[in-house]
Amino acid sequence: MRQRGWKRTTIGTLMGILFLLGLSLPGIASAEDDVKLLKQRLEQMSKEMEAVQKKLEDIERKSQDKEEAIEEMDDRLNKAELHTATDKVSFGVELRTRADSLQYKDIQVAPSMLTSNLIGATISPADLPAIIGMMPPGVMVPEKYDATNDIILTNKFRLNMSAKVNDQLSFSGRLAAYKVFGDSTEVKFNQGSLGDVTLDGNTSSLPHGDTIRLERAYFNYKKDLGRVPTNFSLGRRPSTDGPPLEYLNNSLEGGSPLATIINWQFDGASYNLGLEDVTGIPGAAFKMCYGVGFEGDWGNTYSLGNQQPDVDDVHMFGVIATLFDNDSTSAVLNWAHAWDITDGFTGLSVMPFIVTDNGDGTFTFDQNAGGYISRLQPMTEIGDWDAASLLLRTNLSERFDKDIDLFLSGSWSHTQASRTSENPFYKFMGAGLLNSNGELEDRDGYMIYLGAVFPMPWDAKFGLEYNYGSQYWFNFTGAEDSLVGSKLAVRGSVYEGYWHQPIFNDNFFATIGVRYYDYEYTGSGNPMGEPMKITELNSLNALNPVVDEVWDGYISLTFRY
Repeated sequence: MRQRGWKRTTIGTLMGILFLLGLSLPGIASAEDDVKLLKQRLEQMSKEMEAVQKKLEDIERKSQDKEEAIEEMDDRLNKAELHTATDKVSFGVELRTRADSLQYKDIQVAPSMLTSNLIGATISPADLPAIIGMMPPGVMVPEKYDATNDIILTNKFRLNMSAKVNDQLSFSGRLAAYKVFGDSTEVKFNQGSLGDVTLDGNTSSLPHGDTIRLERAYFNYKKDLGRVPTNFSLGRRPSTDGPPLEYLNNSLEGGSPLATIINWQFDGASYNLGLEDVTGIPGAAFKMCYGVGFEGDWGNTYSLGNQQPDVDDVHMFGVIATLFDNDSTSAVLNWAHAWDITDGFTGLSVMPFIVTDNGDGTFTFDQNAGGYISRLQPMTEIGDWDAASLLLRTNLSERFDKDIDLFLSGSWSHTQASRTSENPFYKFMGAGLLNSNGELEDRDGYMIYLGAVFPMPWDAKFGLEYNYGSQYWFNFTGAEDSLVGSKLAVRGSVYEGYWHQPIFNDNFFATIGVRYYDYEYTGSGNPMGEPMKITELNSLNALNPVVDEVWDGYISLTFRY
C-alpha cells in the first residue's frame, strides 16, 4: 500500500514538472535542441554586444582625437596665429616721450639796418662796400641776444619689422614718426641749418609731424664662400644711430656706419665678409657700402630738360672694417667717400628771403613776407668729400670686475672744392665747399669723441661724454636725434651727462640728462662757406642767426618691446 502510493506521487510530480516546462515525455529530445538554439542566440548576442562595444570605443577614441585636435587648433589660434604673422613678420614697438628745456646764449645776427637795406634792393657784391660805407660805423657788428624755450615736448614712435624665410634670407624694416607736441606742419622756418630742411636724409629722424615714414627697409642674403660667411643687403639702409650712440640711447647698436661720420638716412647696398675663421682674429669682418645721396633727374626743374646743369647724382662708397671684437673689446675703422657733392639737397623749407640772380652780375633780395614754402634743389656740384673714423670700445667687467664701458673715437675729414655754388644766395657770397669769396681750397678737419658709462644703484647707468670738432670738420650726421643740431657735427665742444634708470627691465626706462654746446666756428654740419670764428664775426657772416652757446636739459620715458 505504501509502495503503490509513493509511485503514484513520484509519477505525478514528474508529470507536473514536465507540464511546467511545456514538455511531454516524448518532447524531452526537442528541449535539448532548444537549449542549443538558446546558447547559439546568446553567443550571437554576445558577439553583437562586443561589436557594439568596439564601435563605442572607436567613436569615443575618435571623439577624443577630435577634441585634442580642436584644443591644438585653439592653442595655435590663440598663440601662434596671433603669430601666423609671426612665422612671416614679427614686430617691435618703441615709443619715447621727451621734454627738453633749451637755453640759447649770445645769438648773433646782422643788424636790421643792414638787412633792411638788402631786402628789396638789386645790388652786386661789388656794391656792398659802398652800401656799408653809408651806414653808421657799428653796422658791421652783429647784434647779440638770448632765447629760451622753457619746455618743448616730443613723441618719437618706431615700428620695427623683421621676417626670416630661412637661415639665408631675411628682411628688416622700420616705420617711424617723430613730432613736436602741437605741431605737424612738417616744414620749418630756415635759419641756416640743414636741420631746417625736410629732406630725404632726416625725414623720420628729426621732428616732422605725425606722418609715418619709411626709415629703413632692406633684405639680407647670406651665403658661405668656403670658410668665409658673406652677406649681401639692398634697400633703405640701417644708417642711423650707429656706434657709439648706443650708450647715449641705452640701446643695442642702431646702425652699421659709425655715427661719428655718417648718421643719415639713405638708400643703397652693402656686402659683408666675415673673416674671423680665415684670420683667427675675433670678430674680424670687412663690409663694403654704397649709397645714393641725391638723384638729379627726378623732380627738379632741370630734370630731363634740354638745358640740364652739371648736377649729377651724388654717389657714396665706404668700407667698415671690424679689426677686433671679442664682445668686451672692439676696434672698428670706417672710411667713406662721396663724389661730386652738391650745394644742398632736395627738400622743403620756409626761407626768410629769396635771392634772385638777374644774370647781369646783380642780385635781388625779396623778403618772404607770406611765409611761403620753397622746394629747394641743388644747383652745383661743389667737390668731393672723404672721411675716416676709428672707434675703440671696451668693457672692464672681465679685467677689473667693474661693469664700466669706455669708448674713444678719432675722426678726420677732407674736402676738395671744385666750384663755387650757382645758388643765387651762395653765389652772391662766393661760397663753395668750406670756402668763401670765390676761393677753392682743400680743407682738413678732425673730431675727437670719448665717453664712459658707469653702473649705479637701482640698476641705473650714468654716462659722461665729450666731443670736439675743428674749424673745417664736416660729416654727414644731419639725422642725429637732436632739437638743437648734431652734436657730432659741432665745430667746437659739446659736454653731456645722462642717467638711465630702468623702471621695468629694459622695456621701460627713464632718462635724465643735460647737454652743453660751446660753438667755436660757424656753420656746424653745413658744407657751404668758410667756417668763421664766432668771436670774430661781422654782420655779413650773420645774415642768418649764429648760435654761440646752448644748454639742453632733458628728461624722457621710453617704452621698448
